[in-house]
Amino acid sequence: MVHASAYTPIDYSPKWLQNVNISLKAVQESAEFYSTCGQVSGVNEVVWAIKALQLTDLTTLAGDDTPSNVRRLCIRAAFPFTDHELRFLNKDVKSKIHTAAVCVYPSRVHDAYETLQAVDGGQQIEIAAVATGFPTGQYPLASRLQEIHYAIEQGATEIDIVIDRSLVLRGEWKKLYDEIVEMRKSCGDKVHMKTILAIGELGTFENVYKASMVAMMAGSDFIKTSTGKEAVNATLPVGLVMIRAIEAFYKATQRKIGFKPAGGVRTVKDAIAWMTMIKSTLGNEWLQPHLFRFGASGLLDDIEKTVNTNSEKHM
Repeated sequence: MVHASAYTPIDYSPKWLQNVNISLKAVQESAEFYSTCGQVSGVNEVVWAIKALQLTDLTTLAGDDTPSNVRRLCIRAAFPFTDHELRFLNKDVKSKIHTAAVCVYPSRVHDAYETLQAVDGGQQIEIAAVATGFPTGQYPLASRLQEIHYAIEQGATEIDIVIDRSLVLRGEWKKLYDEIVEMRKSCGDKVHMKTILAIGELGTFENVYKASMVAMMAGSDFIKTSTGKEAVNATLPVGLVMIRAIEAFYKATQRKIGFKPAGGVRTVKDAIAWMTMIKSTLGNEWLQPHLFRFGASGLLDDIEKTVNTNSEKHM
């Protein structure tokens, strides 16, 4: 897969952070509506499930990751189903059914690169690496930038950075902007950068909105909810807050910023609720891998179960 050129920063402006007032009740009511949208069945459920798969960054971020389990992850990302399981589809369609990316630690990027080069020539599936002191971000900036360079040298085509949450909690928005700009520079103009906000540690919805704006000003191609390691990860209410920031930023700049919920998206029902919310707010255009991703390790299990169950019943 070949990316378009990545975004560059725009000038920092405090105006993006002024008069931010979010109604908790309104956000929760809207999210509650979208949470009921995962109730589909039969062929429609299979269509949604396969769409979710194609939007997934299949992830392993464990302390016991090894070259062999990363290779298995990559093969599963490239070939999630057998021919029999997808017997109802033609050959051309089958060849396009794979995850959007795999997501690993920098030290495992080369394992992913070698495997994907072998199975598909490295043309279809992105390699995302978490970097910048994942998951805490509590490291000197110099070492965080070195980690980005290392991951790219090893073959990463996308970098998922983490922010220093203490800067948000102290209201040091310009410093946060400056740090993300340096990370953007380290990614270069070809490697796309997803900025993880770790929303469960930001304190308020207003902080989530402001952090989203700062990340987008600083040149992020995506904003991402969570590391998956916090007590609270991707939830529909906080996702809606981030979506509203994306909408406002697009209206003012015409930049289409991607969105990635990560952590807690485990079932097809969960995925459909998220996709419905994206479709209803940002529009169908955002339901493409260059603008929307799921960060997940267990979602593919439920996708496989859904496709197999429904194909036996209806196809």
